[in-house]
Amino acid sequence: MSELNLEHWWQPFTNVRGFRENPRLIERAEGCFLYTPDGREVLDITAGLWCANLGHSRKEVADAVHKQLMEMDFAPPFQFGSPVTFRFAEKLVEHAPAGLNRVFFTNSGSESVETAMKIAHRYQVARGKGNKTRFISRERAYHGVNIGSTSLQGIPNNRKGFPTLENIDFLPDMLDIAANAFSRGLPEKGAEKLDVLEKLIAQRGAENICAVIVEPIVGAGGMVPPPKGYLERLRSICDAQDILLIFDEVVTGYGRTGSAFAATEFGVIPDLMTTAKAINGGTVPMGGVFIKEEIQQTIFDAAPTGMPEIFHGNTYAGAPVAAAAGLAAFEIYEREGLLTRASGPIGQYWEDALHSLRDIPHIIDIRNYGLLGAITFAPNPKKYPTGVGVPVHNRCFENGLLCRPVMDNMVMSPPLTISETEIDLFIERLRLSIADVLG
Repeated sequence: MSELNLEHWWQPFTNVRGFRENPRLIERAEGCFLYTPDGREVLDITAGLWCANLGHSRKEVADAVHKQLMEMDFAPPFQFGSPVTFRFAEKLVEHAPAGLNRVFFTNSGSESVETAMKIAHRYQVARGKGNKTRFISRERAYHGVNIGSTSLQGIPNNRKGFPTLENIDFLPDMLDIAANAFSRGLPEKGAEKLDVLEKLIAQRGAENICAVIVEPIVGAGGMVPPPKGYLERLRSICDAQDILLIFDEVVTGYGRTGSAFAATEFGVIPDLMTTAKAINGGTVPMGGVFIKEEIQQTIFDAAPTGMPEIFHGNTYAGAPVAAAAGLAAFEIYEREGLLTRASGPIGQYWEDALHSLRDIPHIIDIRNYGLLGAITFAPNPKKYPTGVGVPVHNRCFENGLLCRPVMDNMVMSPPLTISETEIDLFIERLRLSIADVLG
């Protein structure tokens, strides 16, 4: 497409200079496949960016969006409400973990995290504990790109060079290849790493800590499941110390783990839960924060009469078109059993296929949970200073496969609709690409 001018769009998280030299364009998508302008088929093993859980280009969602656009394209969410948005909030709560029955809509995962931070702090103030301003995140965590969420980043390149809040501490990285290499599902060892949390609480004082925020399964940092007992212990510590627990389920929400949410899958319920991405199949930008009713009520009870209970929100929060897409997406999620499909035979087939790569000598770890997966290559900093993942990723695209590189890792999150045949094709193309790059 030589007529395209590539100068004006500054793409996110992109080596734009490199892209302009070798543009990789995607023109259309259907099911589990993307298609380039020259007609090449690319198997999407990332569900876009963890978001196209329904597969691509579902007609029911497109029809619902068109219908909503023709009925009402937009209505202000400040002091007004759209019926379609209230209906979508009710639908979301039907599938939410027990007790998380209030939803504050946003437009993205970053906004969801920022919103959760503000609600958590407002709750502490409302109950007379305004000194609780500190947050605890975790190394390797990805929580978004606003100032608050950037401050929570446990991925150094996403944090350094930007202004950040000073009231953040970090728990240790959960990934321990030496102890847990080639784990299937939850690794056996590592819950003891939460000893650091107890030390931080003793150092900072529980009276100063607002919340701990974690991804139940690390996503963009390399797809790292929690060790057995880790989340249960985390919940217990937060309860004992009167600290809120926030789960960032932007990646793990909406069927990715084999349950609607990882909180449900693992039986550990947070106080707030951030979501986005697959909330409507990744079709229209949208996110949301799930909140326990008692947190909302505490904030309401402390707010002046006749005033907004929290001065926070954005223009497109709960936008009617996004909500309509969400209702249509959930009709598909429910009808096709996609919210729990990863816990069934396809999840086992995925696990077995992924671990069949263990014979490749360059791979030092494979890990999986639900329809999530990752492999780690032996580092080779002299030849690949930015990690082995990028050159393998580049070759994958040339061989008709889209995976996500994270330093020396390749991360996978296929559409929940993926078939056994498509999983076999994924393994075939990934093996070929690794051999092309590493021999």
